[in-house]
Amino acid sequence: MALIGLVRVSTDKQKTQRQHDALEPICLKVFEEKTSGKLATADRPDLLAALSYVREGDMLCVQEVDRLGRNLLEGLIVLNDLFQQGIGVKVLEGIAAGEHTERSFLLDLALALAEDRRRDIVKKTLNGLEAARRQGKVGGRRPVVDDDKRAAILDRHRRGESIRTIAAGVKVSIGVVHKTITEARPSDQTT
Repeated sequence: MALIGLVRVSTDKQKTQRQHDALEPICLKVFEEKTSGKLATADRPDLLAALSYVREGDMLCVQEVDRLGRNLLEGLIVLNDLFQQGIGVKVLEGIAAGEHTERSFLLDLALALAEDRRRDIVKKTLNGLEAARRQGKVGGRRPVVDDDKRAAILDRHRRGESIRTIAAGVKVSIGVVHKTITEARPSDQTT
């Protein structure tokens, strides 16, 4: 029996070291993903890689059950698939801590609580953004394009450079170049 680890955080800005520190000493291999736990399994390539790596008799190991996901239905599907293949799950911390080879009320409850926690986080974030708007503040990411970059993008576009070339030259994404060009077009163009 081998332990195969799964580390998950939702964004690139979140740190994974704590999970790695817990899993690497005991796992044969550790997979890491930086994606939302609410996504379907099919939309999580690193989870799929971990699932294809584990073999019958192995255990998928996570620090907490919400690392499997924060979507109750998807979490249950992953667990059912693992258990049907003879693969167990080892949870190191939380209410579902322990080794599991079949579904249990405790695992189901832990996944349900993880989904509820995700909903609560989303609600609090939206409430915070709304409160900031009422105070005249705008939330979200800071703009990537300042006036100088905007001028450079539009000038290069007028000279006929491709969007890809502009993006590389100005050091922004292709999407940012496209958006800047689209926003600069007169809105009253009707044909």
